[in-house]
Amino acid sequence: MQLVTSKLDAALGWARKYSIFQYPFVTACCGMEYMSTMASHYDMDRFGAGLPRFSPRQADLLMVVGTISHKMAPVLRRIYDQMAEPKWVVAFGVCTCTGGFYDDYSTVQGIDTVVPVDLYIPGCPPRPEVVLQGFMKLQEKIQRETKGPWSLGVEGWGRFTGGKEG
Repeated sequence: MQLVTSKLDAALGWARKYSIFQYPFVTACCGMEYMSTMASHYDMDRFGAGLPRFSPRQADLLMVVGTISHKMAPVLRRIYDQMAEPKWVVAFGVCTCTGGFYDDYSTVQGIDTVVPVDLYIPGCPPRPEVVLQGFMKLQEKIQRETKGPWSLGVEGWGRFTGGKEG
């Protein structure tokens, strides 16, 4: 049974690697570089991430782009909670990663205090080549992960009883 689940994990990892549905959460100046990176010149479609989703319920990648204030942090958390599993988060730009130049009372000093982050792309703004390299690293991580119910093993499956013990 372990052979079957490992092959299933490998196949699903490969499929997820090329079907990244992103939800852009753009708040500041890095948004201009994000838009140019997602344009046809850099061809994000080859990574399976060409079309953004405009509902977090349809996305599995949250692209957080720009400065996050403390007032915006609960909104970001709510959007993250609305996303379906499996989900990944990318911090795009130095302000998103560490708070950047805005070391003051109103700015979140890194979004990893609000949501778990899978990939950091530093830069002010990050160059498109760095973003593409980051996407390739994220694809490797997605392919390696096993986020399915079959990953629990045969013991974890049990029998479906409709909520009743038995």
